Amino acid sequence: MMKKLSIACISVLALSACNDQASSGQGGARDYIEIVGSSTVYPFAKAVAEQFENLDPAYKSPKLESTGTGGGMELFCSGVGPNTPDIANASRRMKKSEFDRCQENGVENIVEFIVGIDGIAVAQSKEGAKFSLTPAEIYEAVAANPYGKPNTAVNWSDINPSFPNTKINVYGPPSTSGTRDALTELIMEVGCKTDAATKALKESDKEKFEEVCHDVRTDGAYVDTGENDNLIIQKLSANPDSLGIFGYSYLEANMDKIRGMPVAGVEPTYDAIAGGEYPGARPLYIYLKGEHVNVIPNLKEYVAEFLKAGASDGYLKKYGLITAPDDVRAKMDAAISELSALDGSELK
Repeated sequence: MMKKLSIACISVLALSACNDQASSGQGGARDYIEIVGSSTVYPFAKAVAEQFENLDPAYKSPKLESTGTGGGMELFCSGVGPNTPDIANASRRMKKSEFDRCQENGVENIVEFIVGIDGIAVAQSKEGAKFSLTPAEIYEAVAANPYGKPNTAVNWSDINPSFPNTKINVYGPPSTSGTRDALTELIMEVGCKTDAATKALKESDKEKFEEVCHDVRTDGAYVDTGENDNLIIQKLSANPDSLGIFGYSYLEANMDKIRGMPVAGVEPTYDAIAGGEYPGARPLYIYLKGEHVNVIPNLKEYVAEFLKAGASDGYLKKYGLITAPDDVRAKMDAAISELSALDGSELK
């Protein structure tokens, strides 16, 4: 799965060359860490950054930017040097196309870490009418062409007569978001495949299958709120009949205002997500640019702090991060020790 990180920077001569590469373009290497990517991972990365600068007076506060997973990968893979990020946060795994772009631009030593687990939470205001959804009902509410036919559902009662007779209004992540990718894969596609004819399209016409199963409505029933999950919380409070889709940590942090909705009969709770019972569970990642290690100060130390903070007794639990299984954590501990580079063979 992985190959050893290139040892090109170990010799004095090569180390000099690596420093020249990573410090070119701005007259010298940065003395702080730059992080971009997922809005879901952002609050965890921010908490680690705040703790990190307290560990040692020499550590400078990292600069964080919430760009969305897709936007973060584009910046991360743009090249090597102080004008490019050191770390990309991601709420889904790096795509093969992104990996290839990284390689083409000289970002060859990419180290992958799973920092924990999150869930795609469906939530509503505490003032809203309670009801439970299945992946198929979520798909039928937000898909542009459910089962290949234009979506004509206006109210939730059009999806299921037992649902409230209120307008379908769902606030969710944009197309650049890893949360949107996870929503597509873990919820919408699962719901879409409950129809046998549509499921068969995956083998016979993959492009059509993705169009039918992945595309969301553009008629106002699904509202793209950008990379700002806190904005969804505000909108749910202002409109109790609306629903929101975002990472579990935002639900955990706002339980005084909103509540999670059961999906397939399972509440979005810490234990249900950790145990794999909740349908929308997914791993969260960070990607480290190996070329910047030993050039941009304290990169390895920051990642080590992130992994430590994500342990079962770590401080990220109070922010809603769910600890990864023990075998995964053992692999991540080995990854930070060895700095083994991703070879891309398992990416899609």
